[in-house]
Amino acid sequence: MIELAIPSYKGLLDSGSTLTDDIQTARVEEDNMAVENNSDVAPPGQILTGKQEHYLKRELISQQVEFEISDLSSPTALQRFGAPFRSKFGEVSPLNSDLPILRYIFVHHVRNFPFLDHAKEKEFWQDKLQVFLESFANKHISSSEDRLEETKRRKLALKSRKLVELMMVSGIPTASGYEERIRFSEIDPIDRGAQDQGLLVNMPDGHEINGWTVNVAGVRMASEKRMVRHRTHAQFILTVKDSEGKEAVVGRRYGDFVRLHRSLRTDLPGKVLPSVPKKNKSSLSHLGPLSAGGDDSSLSSVSTQDTTPIQDDSGSLRVLINHRLPRSRNPTPKDSMEDLRRPVVLWRETQRVGLRAFIRTLLQNPQIAQTKAMQLFLTSDPITLNEEEIGDLSRRKEMDELRVEEQRKFYEIARQRAKELDVYMERFRKDIINSNGLTKLFQEIREKEKIEDLSVQYQKFAEWLRIEVAATVYHLFLAEDNSPELFAQAKRIHSLIPYTILKNVIRIANPAAVMSGVLDLFLAQPFGAKSLMQRILALTLHDGIKTFQGPIDSVTAKINDPAFCEKLKDFCNADEDVKDLIRAKATEDRIDLIVAILQSDLLLPELEPGQVERAFNAYAAWTNVVENVDSEMKAGAQLFAYMKQLLKLYTRQRDKTMMLSIIEEPVSPQLFRDLFTIFYEPLVRVYKSANVYNSVTDFADFFDDIIQVVTKAQAQDLSTDPNQTVQSFIDLCGRHEHNFYKFVHEVHIHDNGLFDNLMAWLEGILAFLRTGPRSGKLDMNALFQGALDMGQVDKGGAIKEINSLVKWQGERKKWHQDKTRQKMAAESLGPAAAPGQTYFKGSDFGLNEADLQDLEIEDENSSDEGVEDDELDPIAAERKRRARKQDHLRRTAGEPQKPEVKELHKLQPGFLAMLRNVLAD
Repeated sequence: MIELAIPSYKGLLDSGSTLTDDIQTARVEEDNMAVENNSDVAPPGQILTGKQEHYLKRELISQQVEFEISDLSSPTALQRFGAPFRSKFGEVSPLNSDLPILRYIFVHHVRNFPFLDHAKEKEFWQDKLQVFLESFANKHISSSEDRLEETKRRKLALKSRKLVELMMVSGIPTASGYEERIRFSEIDPIDRGAQDQGLLVNMPDGHEINGWTVNVAGVRMASEKRMVRHRTHAQFILTVKDSEGKEAVVGRRYGDFVRLHRSLRTDLPGKVLPSVPKKNKSSLSHLGPLSAGGDDSSLSSVSTQDTTPIQDDSGSLRVLINHRLPRSRNPTPKDSMEDLRRPVVLWRETQRVGLRAFIRTLLQNPQIAQTKAMQLFLTSDPITLNEEEIGDLSRRKEMDELRVEEQRKFYEIARQRAKELDVYMERFRKDIINSNGLTKLFQEIREKEKIEDLSVQYQKFAEWLRIEVAATVYHLFLAEDNSPELFAQAKRIHSLIPYTILKNVIRIANPAAVMSGVLDLFLAQPFGAKSLMQRILALTLHDGIKTFQGPIDSVTAKINDPAFCEKLKDFCNADEDVKDLIRAKATEDRIDLIVAILQSDLLLPELEPGQVERAFNAYAAWTNVVENVDSEMKAGAQLFAYMKQLLKLYTRQRDKTMMLSIIEEPVSPQLFRDLFTIFYEPLVRVYKSANVYNSVTDFADFFDDIIQVVTKAQAQDLSTDPNQTVQSFIDLCGRHEHNFYKFVHEVHIHDNGLFDNLMAWLEGILAFLRTGPRSGKLDMNALFQGALDMGQVDKGGAIKEINSLVKWQGERKKWHQDKTRQKMAAESLGPAAAPGQTYFKGSDFGLNEADLQDLEIEDENSSDEGVEDDELDPIAAERKRRARKQDHLRRTAGEPQKPEVKELHKLQPGFLAMLRNVLAD
């Protein structure tokens, strides 16, 4: 069955959820029993079971990938890489490469990438890229350990390691054919929860975010005396409940939201905050009575009044407060019929839901949710509601529920229409996942000028895609609390773009020639001098280096000991070997790196005994103050805090200096020019020959149509037939799909084989994931038996370690599943599913689902330390860093720890030789 790439709202119905949870728990327990009772009997002729074989392979591949990724930072790594890089050792055979996994990926999936496949071996790979990368490695830019934070390079290395490991574990099969992974049942509650996002975020009540349950529940008129007379203004009513269950009702004007945003910018400089929705005085009407508005007692509430705006003498809009249709004292059946036809007008309703989305978006960030400004905004100056305001809250709550119900109906109808295409979509899926499926699809697009000429399954895919895009447009511009604000911003941007001028510029100008001229201007090196680009970047880096000098001088003066400062500076400028020795000493003695630097004899100047004693006393005070908040020892701790701050400043200043030296090297602008020539010029030629400029007008027409359809849908009453709404958005996509297809078709027939090569490249990766390398498979049983015959490993110890790894993987998956279910039960936030991703599975493309789940577990458990503590006091920053570490430990509490593995690592040399043979093609 096709699942639309839109939120699923089954979670709104609580019926049956308990039964589903019981069934799911039983499945999990059954799976765990299967893991624990894993048979120790290997298949005939094998020494290892299927699970033992897989997790032994996984462990050895993981160790090899970790070594290769870390070894890339070595200046000599590329020399041991093999072709196309040069080596002082001569030609490096694939059978002798120290980096067989990375060499295989480079040769088969990087070097033959379209564009790069025409790069020349000597001129580009050796004389430019290799020279640049080796120069960068020789600069020894600071590591995460030096800065006490996760650097971007370290995060990239961790992510790369996980992806490469996933690719190799899934792609390289074992020779026995019995390889088996730990499998769990499909986790329905998690999958459903990942899709139940859009409406739950819009639900009026019961939506806790980082300890706060907040709803902008209503709007009231408040009076304020200004000089002579009273002025009335709108006040938005917030219902608030904190993590301790304390409830409050507060009233906030629009300006209060603006001031909150301004306060957060001051308290959290550099933090990316959502913008405050624009002031919007429009109202929303609903034809028909709401349950809370049927009696006379509530008629004076702003949500039941006829709020027809009129213009006063000053030009501003006012609302007639007590303007109502006349009613008799005793209601008659005729009056009741008039009530049914009378629209219920909710004053400032669009503004209310927009501000609710704004507050809930802010609260999704734990740091913002804990700020003093947010706490004061949500709890200070509580108010008491009168009967009229309580009635207004009730009507608006019912309107929220009607809105949610309308959206649920929209998605259900769209899902039913997509379900009718299941048979064709299954055929399309099989076509895509089969060999050369992507190539066949784009070949069809190249040959057929119109959608109607495509094969039946491709036409049905276009119909399915039309529904998907329609649902996405509806979700963005109509369904969410912040949709009106997003729609207004999109309209403003659309009105500002000069599409006609842009079309003519693209049509007449030659982008390749223009960019080539610009590059000549910025990258030319007359008589070997620095280019303009180098001068600009150097000037920027020089300014950056100078900005560090002021804080360095300030901190140096506070330390007031030149020997300490010189010692720290000498460490930053020392050779990498010396730094490694000092770091190893700090780890061995379990002392801070600052202490190891100050007591080291490898750095100058030597310290006097009194200075060493002062340093140790400062370290003891630092530890005590950070852990115990001891104000009496804070003065002594400040010295150590200043030294840690100075080391970081010296390190960053050196990094800037090293980057400056890289920029000033002659190879840098040459490499940039070659990369531009390789990637940019072919694309420009394709777009020029395909007359892409015509698509500019097509896009403008498409967005004009979106504006009309959404505006009409906004004006409709909530009682409008949802089938009509669904069809209007599907028709919108249908009116413009031919223009989009024409764009893809025109680009494809003028690509000079570029997209064919790209599809072939993708098919090569998929072929590896499905069938593995052409040179063979990993025979883990032969590897293990050979090591036993040669006496390299102890059989009992090795089998015990393999079984412990299998058990650990099973327990870790169980732990992750329980944590995920708890999280989805506690909160309903998360990204909506991307279009189409629920239809295709990783296994369709050769990626094992269990391996993908392992990658997800590692991603969620990885630490995420930022660099937003630079402006804090060093002691406060250290407390915050330790608090983050404790928070990470709490989040991973109960996670099974990986067992210690020693015996299996003795298999690594033999495994490396086997791996080289398998990846040698």
